[in-house]
Amino acid sequence: MRCFSPSLFRQFWGLLPQYVSVGPSRNPNLSPKQSSLRKNCSARPRLMTAPDVVSYWQNVFEKNGIPEARESSEYIVSFVLGAKTFQSLDSKKLCAPLTAVQQEQIQQLSCKRLERMPVQYVLGEWDFQDLNLKMRPPVFIPRPETEDLISLIVEEESRKCEAKNSALSVAIPSPVILEVGCGSGAIALSLLCKIPQSRVLAVDKEETAVDLTRENVHRLQLQDRIHILHHNVSYGSAKLLLPWGPMDFIVSNPPYVFHEDMASLDAEILRYEDLDALDGGDDGMRVIKIILTLAPSLLKDSGSVFLEVDPRHPDLVEDWLCAHPDLLLTLRAVHKDFCGKPRFLHIQKRSR
Repeated sequence: MRCFSPSLFRQFWGLLPQYVSVGPSRNPNLSPKQSSLRKNCSARPRLMTAPDVVSYWQNVFEKNGIPEARESSEYIVSFVLGAKTFQSLDSKKLCAPLTAVQQEQIQQLSCKRLERMPVQYVLGEWDFQDLNLKMRPPVFIPRPETEDLISLIVEEESRKCEAKNSALSVAIPSPVILEVGCGSGAIALSLLCKIPQSRVLAVDKEETAVDLTRENVHRLQLQDRIHILHHNVSYGSAKLLLPWGPMDFIVSNPPYVFHEDMASLDAEILRYEDLDALDGGDDGMRVIKIILTLAPSLLKDSGSVFLEVDPRHPDLVEDWLCAHPDLLLTLRAVHKDFCGKPRFLHIQKRSR
């Protein structure tokens, strides 16, 4: 069974002119890499079932040096077949022959992956904390470890509520949260769902990120509890942000990659993601310092800052805070990620 009918294959050729040439002619200007991609994207494998297609594209990805070849292939095939994961496909879908249209869709998406486009962008959506979020370049893709950052804030809010309940019988006000650098809205929306009484101010300097956050907010019908602000947070931002405060929490997964490490990032990141969302300057603390400088004027007494950072940052941040005692901020805890690396900081404001 061929991958496409003749009409569908002609249509696919028209969609990918940079890869596919009609007939046996050769373009002398193509590099070996481009020639390899052209060959893969114009191939017509005689495959029938989902496992066959997964194996075929896994092999193509591996030959072209695509990371996580098996996972990439499984995600693409599952997506086209309407499932979240390959393992969740039932036996009927696993055994049924794929249609020409399905194979065409898989081939189109797989060719994007061959260009080192991250799977999240290839599919145009991704799950984070049980939320299905739209994704598109160059907006920063939320990483799995960031889910632990959400859990730390939820745990701290729960602890504070228990402490207040044991001391007082009055109603506890809804927590107000500021997120600096909202990207796709993954952190803000997760917190709104995990802390149902919370309200969030989400800020990002990139209009593409603000637009994507708004889209995801409306998809999840959470627009009544969030305000999204297009703003480049700087040392002078307190006056603009204070009308939504004072804050119980400031949370951020800021740009924290040391500038010297940027060139060594994966091709998927360097080609497609917003590098400003990653580059933290010479010490990786360019935005971290801004957030900590603003925090005392934005936080309630005993309010908290939660940051995702580079494993080298806990000591650097503690030294920086010691050098700025007027901020009245204390590094209360350092938490490790699922790889055992120090990744999350809990910084608390002291009472005067």
